[in-house]
Amino acid sequence: MTVPPTPARSGPPARADAEAEWDVEGHYALGSTLSVLQRGAHDPCARVGDSLAWLCFGTEDGPASLRLSAVPRPAAAPGCPATTVRIQGWGPGARLAVASAPALLGERDDWSAFDEPGFAETLPRMASEARRAHPGVRLPSTGRVFDSLVPAILEQKVTTIEARHAWRYLARKFGSPAPGPAPEGMRIPPGPHALRRIGSWDWHAARVDLSRRTTILRAAESAAGIDRLGALRLEEDPGRRLQGIPGIGPWTTAEVLQRTHGHPDSVSVGDYHLAAYVGYALTGRKTDDAGMLDLLRPWSGHRQRVVRMIGLSGFRKPAFGPRLAPEDHRGR
Repeated sequence: MTVPPTPARSGPPARADAEAEWDVEGHYALGSTLSVLQRGAHDPCARVGDSLAWLCFGTEDGPASLRLSAVPRPAAAPGCPATTVRIQGWGPGARLAVASAPALLGERDDWSAFDEPGFAETLPRMASEARRAHPGVRLPSTGRVFDSLVPAILEQKVTTIEARHAWRYLARKFGSPAPGPAPEGMRIPPGPHALRRIGSWDWHAARVDLSRRTTILRAAESAAGIDRLGALRLEEDPGRRLQGIPGIGPWTTAEVLQRTHGHPDSVSVGDYHLAAYVGYALTGRKTDDAGMLDLLRPWSGHRQRVVRMIGLSGFRKPAFGPRLAPEDHRGR
């Protein structure tokens, strides 16, 4: 994984307000696990590298900056790798942020059934090879539903460039400075109260159309209830409740649950590129959502794991035609 160098603040690192360690037996890849939480290389709220990550977010106790560093430790037996992740938090929400970190790092994610030889033999070759090359990848569970929902809404029906511009603009202008020794420029994303105070001009400057803006504001009105969904088990179907908010459909819900609950079977149906990507990867031909779900059916229960492995395989589908041009809503 290649990310831009992270500018460090001068002087010795400040003593953490809360800290802990998480010991992992077996392979563990911090960068590949947490990369889905970073919205582009210049995300003001997340900086993820191979062995070091900074995540900045709000908690019930207030804002927190979380520093996560992975260090290999001596193996208990030959051929049995082990890793210690040092967890450090700063700010009023440091204690809660540190306590939530093991789940965020993938502690609850269990790949044993996926890696079982009988199941692994059924996987497409590119997925099985990617799993052998990336045995330490896990699916994170942040538990912070509203935090994941806002950038997912910004990504609805627009290009990645457009969505990332909107996220950077809103986080930089309406977020708050990250506490502690977080890298220069990192921000706590705007919470529901800050989002509700954003004026029309700034939504236009962020290039967020009325539909997405309205959905974000509806979500902000229900933020307390939305965040309670983070405590629900997948068996309790938090996605169905999330879709009770107008403007939030299956695609947005899937994108959220992949990050908040580490949902191993959550497929982003309705994605502009995903169905064609999976189709080309598995058959050499383009397909639609129904075709993608049919192709993934043999691995029901682990479809997101399969998609994740295809992504890590390095496969690229053929490119046809010009890229979509970013829309500019500022003059509307």
